[in-house]
Amino acid sequence: MPEWLVLALAMAAACAVVVVVAFIRERTAREDDDPDDTPDVIEYMTMMIGVVYAIVLGLAIAGVWEARSAAQDHVRAEAMALHEISERVRPYPAEVRDRIRQDVRAYVGHVVDTEWRTMADEGRLTDRGTELLARLRHDLTDYRPASDYEAQAYQPLLDQLTVADQARGAREDATEATMPGVVWFGLIIGAMVTIGMVFALQIRRTARELVLAGLFSALIAFLLFLVWDFDAPFSRGMDVDATPFTALFPGVAT
Repeated sequence: MPEWLVLALAMAAACAVVVVVAFIRERTAREDDDPDDTPDVIEYMTMMIGVVYAIVLGLAIAGVWEARSAAQDHVRAEAMALHEISERVRPYPAEVRDRIRQDVRAYVGHVVDTEWRTMADEGRLTDRGTELLARLRHDLTDYRPASDYEAQAYQPLLDQLTVADQARGAREDATEATMPGVVWFGLIIGAMVTIGMVFALQIRRTARELVLAGLFSALIAFLLFLVWDFDAPFSRGMDVDATPFTALFPGVAT
């Protein structure tokens, strides 16, 4: 199901619930029920609950957005490190240089064409990607520099390989959901309580009140959708893409 359709259904469902509950409440209200006779303490509690929930929801959005940004940074660091390896291997003999560059492009091609879909569908990296990175490491470390010029490039190449390996590990960690289940429980229960407190103010079925209540519930549904969408950086609508790899290695097909 497309992400935009999920969002539209969630917002429509939130609005529908508010309208239905308001209609039922109006039908079952007593004749002497006065909506203006709402205790001040209920209005105060409604305001405080809304403020507290807004803070919690804002922190949740900030947390998942920060995790998504970190995942994008890991992808960028990995791609840049591999590009540096491909460029800094220039002092090496042609045979060794071409083999290392071929290893780099084989790894990047696998990441873009295969591993990205595996991360999105299964939330993990592939064994083949690990093997290709290991082959690149072996080709780098097994070569013995034959001159001082080559020796000067040897250690920086190993440093860049370490950066790529660490970024790959961080990318694997980022495939998992950021928000624990208990936090989702609190967000959903908090949304229900916050919207439920609207009815404590004894809203009527006037157009103005129903529109405001519907927009309020739709806004909460939209914000919860954002948290859910950002929670998995590699597998949902606004996911992290492989642009850093394709930009630095334009010959790799997507």
